[in-house]
Amino acid sequence: MARKIHVTKPLTIKTITELLEKNPDLEEITCPASLYRRISPKYIKALKELGVKVRATKRGRGRPRKYSEKDKAMVNRLLKKGKTPKEVSKIMNIPLKTVYYLKGNLKLKRGKKPKYTKETRLKVKKMAKKGVSAREISKKMNIPLRTVYYILRSE
Repeated sequence: MARKIHVTKPLTIKTITELLEKNPDLEEITCPASLYRRISPKYIKALKELGVKVRATKRGRGRPRKYSEKDKAMVNRLLKKGKTPKEVSKIMNIPLKTVYYLKGNLKLKRGKKPKYTKETRLKVKKMAKKGVSAREISKKMNIPLRTVYYILRSE
């Protein structure tokens, strides 16, 4: 004889009568949200008239989360500051795969960061437009000749 019962099977007339016969002091029936949506409103109304409340439980499904929203915010903050996922992984002492999972909607560029900044690349292009040879650009800016050619070809 219980006052509260949790059911995991659909409520039918047969199951409702069995529950009420076994538990005459029944006050509340709880069930998973997915099951609650399938219960006929007529049954809920009838049970309410009998003084039995039917409600869905608010239990989360699956395994509880290991990392909180605070951890997720910290990961995003570090990534926005310019840290690489690998650096964030070391700082927070969490697996690299978890960093990618926690980053949420934050877009990350794939691959290595470019060695030379946009400003450097623009300088190289401007010098080339002025007629400075690739070899001279390489010497003046201390950039390998092959990289100068790559910068001139890209973008």
